[in-house]
Amino acid sequence: MRDDAPLFEGDKSDSNPVGNSNNDDKFLNNQNFHHQQNSHLTSPASGECQASMPSKDISQVLKGWDYESGTINVRKIDGGDGSCKLQMRLDLGLLQMEVDGRPDGSRPHGCESLLDYFERLLVEHTQRNGTQLGFHLDPEQCQSLRDEAVMYYHRYLSLFVLGEFPGVVRDTRRNLRVLDLCGKFATDEQDRLFLEQYRPYLIMMNARSQASIQCDAGKFPAALQTIDAGLESIREFFARFGQEESFAQSNEVKILKRFALDIRRKLPPDPLRKLQARLDRAIREERYEDAARLRDALIAKKQEPSS
Repeated sequence: MRDDAPLFEGDKSDSNPVGNSNNDDKFLNNQNFHHQQNSHLTSPASGECQASMPSKDISQVLKGWDYESGTINVRKIDGGDGSCKLQMRLDLGLLQMEVDGRPDGSRPHGCESLLDYFERLLVEHTQRNGTQLGFHLDPEQCQSLRDEAVMYYHRYLSLFVLGEFPGVVRDTRRNLRVLDLCGKFATDEQDRLFLEQYRPYLIMMNARSQASIQCDAGKFPAALQTIDAGLESIREFFARFGQEESFAQSNEVKILKRFALDIRRKLPPDPLRKLQARLDRAIREERYEDAARLRDALIAKKQEPSS
């Protein structure tokens, strides 16, 4: 398994993408962009300018929003259809995505996504045959699922930068379903294993976002439990492939452990731990009367009914 940055699932460095971006109007610029008329369009057929055609030049859309190498530049805009859109700045332009549903706005086979379509086929196959045996995904279908998952990756990374963590939880959970489906039903072994290298990253982003939501609600103990569950899932992943030693070196593990440390700093002081520390200090300094008093206070505190 790789510990470097994956092509499919984004930057696996230990830096926070939010920390690399300024949360100002550059990333949250809610405005409408309209194409302007341009009298210098070239006709593919004749090479002549077509003054009557509307411009398809996106320069006006990008004006004032420069690409910054090494950062993830994202903003939300109001789309021409009245719905909110996400835009991610690239070196040669931008990606525009829907906030809900499939990021490109399409509905393959009348479903929200290809993943939903294939999952529906699996349900129908199981109902018809009484078993999942015989259901398969060929290489072309697996490739289409991988291509679609990249769209969702771009979106959940954009949402993470904007601090919209519920959407990150939704999309990372969804991409984990892609890994499960291909891992179980792909006919080709390479298709079954190819996406597994990204599972730790998806688990990390999912746990990190869930914990962020809990922290925002002041539920710090629950956030720590979420981080612990994510770490355990990553540990199980490496154990499944016989690479237990890779757990400690994993960038995803380092990120989650650092986040857990930040969360613990926000926890209110533990009265029992504080009393125990004072007792230990009194004993070290041979202040035995203070130690006896602190010991009694510690015993009494432990006997208090929990609220």
